Amino acid sequence: MSATTTLLPESSVPWKLPYRGKVGMACLIIAESAIFTIFVVAYLFYVGKSLSGPTPREVLETPVFYTICLLSSSLTVHFAAKFLERGRRSIFLFLWLLTIALGAVFMYGTGQEWRRLIYEHGLTISANLFGTTYYSLVGLHAFHVTVGLIMLSVVLLFGLAGRVGPEQSARVSVLSLYWHFVDAVWVVVFTVVYVLGR
Repeated sequence: MSATTTLLPESSVPWKLPYRGKVGMACLIIAESAIFTIFVVAYLFYVGKSLSGPTPREVLETPVFYTICLLSSSLTVHFAAKFLERGRRSIFLFLWLLTIALGAVFMYGTGQEWRRLIYEHGLTISANLFGTTYYSLVGLHAFHVTVGLIMLSVVLLFGLAGRVGPEQSARVSVLSLYWHFVDAVWVVVFTVVYVLGR
């Protein structure tokens, strides 16, 4: 018996590991998705089981405008990263600032909603099961938006100081992945709280 040797053609493109930043962000997003899943399931499990009011139907108003602002910020952050990649710093800075403004408007809307729910309807986190699950789920999302806004603002400050250029575009796109995640989570939260949970 003789062994035949088969030669494989040499690959002209060497295999490279994926960018560490994207792998790290993917791991963070997977972990955060698990946390959000727990909060969403808890909200759905307890909805309608409060022994006292107020109920979602009585007090919730659908935040359509603020939702449009947040979802639009996903577009602005995407195009900002693309323009930075091409070396168009001024357009990048404008779109990055617009992303922060849209996120801030969303947070303002969340704050206004909470003020109305607490002072006009008496819905606090300890009022009933609905209050507990609502503030836990929406508050968890608001926390993530706040963290995202802080990170976006730091990048903006570095950008205004001339320290962000095309060579940092990979890092900027990793941060934009986090912002896309925050927006995608809001679609789920919005559907669960304002559509299914009423």
